[in-house]
Amino acid sequence: MREARKDIFTVGFYNVENLFDTVNDPTKADTEYLPTSRKKWTVNRYLGKIKKLSSVISQLGTNYSSNMPVLVGLVEVENGKVVQDLINHANLKKGSYGYVHYESPDERGIDVALIYNTNFFEVYSSKTYPLELRDDKGAVDYTRDILRVSGSLNGDLIHVLINHWPSRRGGGEETEELRIKAAKVVQKAVKEITDDISDARIIIMGDFNDDPISKSIKNYLVTDDFFNPMGSLFEKGIGTSSFNNRWNLFDQIIFSKNFLNSDTDKHVFEYAEVFNKHWLRVVKGKLKGSPFRTYIGPWYTGGYSDHFPVYAYLSKK
Repeated sequence: MREARKDIFTVGFYNVENLFDTVNDPTKADTEYLPTSRKKWTVNRYLGKIKKLSSVISQLGTNYSSNMPVLVGLVEVENGKVVQDLINHANLKKGSYGYVHYESPDERGIDVALIYNTNFFEVYSSKTYPLELRDDKGAVDYTRDILRVSGSLNGDLIHVLINHWPSRRGGGEETEELRIKAAKVVQKAVKEITDDISDARIIIMGDFNDDPISKSIKNYLVTDDFFNPMGSLFEKGIGTSSFNNRWNLFDQIIFSKNFLNSDTDKHVFEYAEVFNKHWLRVVKGKLKGSPFRTYIGPWYTGGYSDHFPVYAYLSKK
């Protein structure tokens, strides 16, 4: 086991699976997650999930870094309140976390967010990029925005783009074009950044609902200026979510290639991993080994999420 180091910093991403509060919001489709619903989403269950998720986040990268994670992208959060509850938990207090969150037009009422360790990161600016989709009848299909946060990580200007792309509901090939459209929005955001700073240091993270070998990732995101450390993990059969006993690595962190330059005083990419500890897994039955989720259908199981988080290490001289 490596010794934890102060000059190593962890960047993470976590799909926290339907992190809803227990209060009815008439502007959102949140009735499934209320105390009166079939799922009986009570305050105790909500607080239990906050405790579990904050514990996971607090442990990302601690086998190599002596610092709590500096940046963690989140998806499937209902609002700013649930993010605030998460970072206020005792498990994350040491990180003095702040967060960036915008309400998105997603029909399910779930958003993306970034939490950041204020001991190491200072936000300079943030904005969102809408993903405008239409269904077969030409009606607007509302989905999650893409979040951009720019700031200083230990004096190093970093731009982070957080994504939660359209799902594969309806079939992977049938919905592929939706995720390619999302990739093009990311390309637009990257161009906006690099038009201003040609050698900008950019991290693209998210639940892409596509694997590293998928067209949307391989042909649109991982261009000549970017590299995807998740590809080698996927080749080894490592995933973050499973469906019909098949692993997918939809959760990825992609870096601009200037993170590979070791002849610099800026942050340098070390390696990436999936956080898939045994206690995050189902221990028996037909789902054995898969992520231990909060619900299976309407039945409460008391788990964490249907995704494992991912994280990467950055070193700085």
